[in-house]
Amino acid sequence: MNRISRLVAVSAVALIIGFTPPSLAQVVVFDPNNYAQNVLTAARALQQINNQITSLQNQAQMLINQARNLATRPFSSLLQLEQSILRTQQLLAQAQRIAYDIQQIDRAFSTTYAPASASISNQALIANAQSRWQNAMGGLQDAMRTQATVVGNLDTNRTQMSALVTSSQGATGALQATQAGNQLLALAAQQLADLTAVVVAHGRAQNLESAQHAAAQDQGREQLRRFLTLGAGYQSTTVQMFH
Repeated sequence: MNRISRLVAVSAVALIIGFTPPSLAQVVVFDPNNYAQNVLTAARALQQINNQITSLQNQAQMLINQARNLATRPFSSLLQLEQSILRTQQLLAQAQRIAYDIQQIDRAFSTTYAPASASISNQALIANAQSRWQNAMGGLQDAMRTQATVVGNLDTNRTQMSALVTSSQGATGALQATQAGNQLLALAAQQLADLTAVVVAHGRAQNLESAQHAAAQDQGREQLRRFLTLGAGYQSTTVQMFH
């Protein structure tokens, strides 16, 4: 009986503990302020994440723009421009007789274009006159050849200008636009060089012709003086015309 009584007592205690009301076993407390603070903290953290994502996107776009600004243009007209200038330089270097050389010019004006004097023979005067005429003709020919070469470069310049403008308009970055602009400036410099060559060649031809006229006038005065000089001028002789 004592054993049975103890089992009944233990079972009763277990039932009492098992059927304890929830309010006595665990109390759930909801704090609105704490909940609001947690929500605000989470929102701030999400905003920081969004800001970091935006910053990374901006940095990526900046790197893309820098890559575009550093990209070079595959098109270049430098070779064609150099070839055009080289053709003009070679043509100027082929100047006939009196070329663009200071020593050669000084030597010519001390001999061929020197003032006619009494010590110079008639044969030397005639040779100098012929040499001056050849110089003038050579200068005119060189001027016309230079003009023809420059005119021939116009078609090449037109093609290069069109390609450079198209390249400039299609530039994706600052470097490409700068390169296209520099090549356009180089084209303008090449055209200016052609214009300079034409002016120089034309001026040389005019100067040679003017020098020829001035020397011819001086030589004419000397020949007239010799003709009118007594005892050294024209003397009549007997000529047999018919047998």
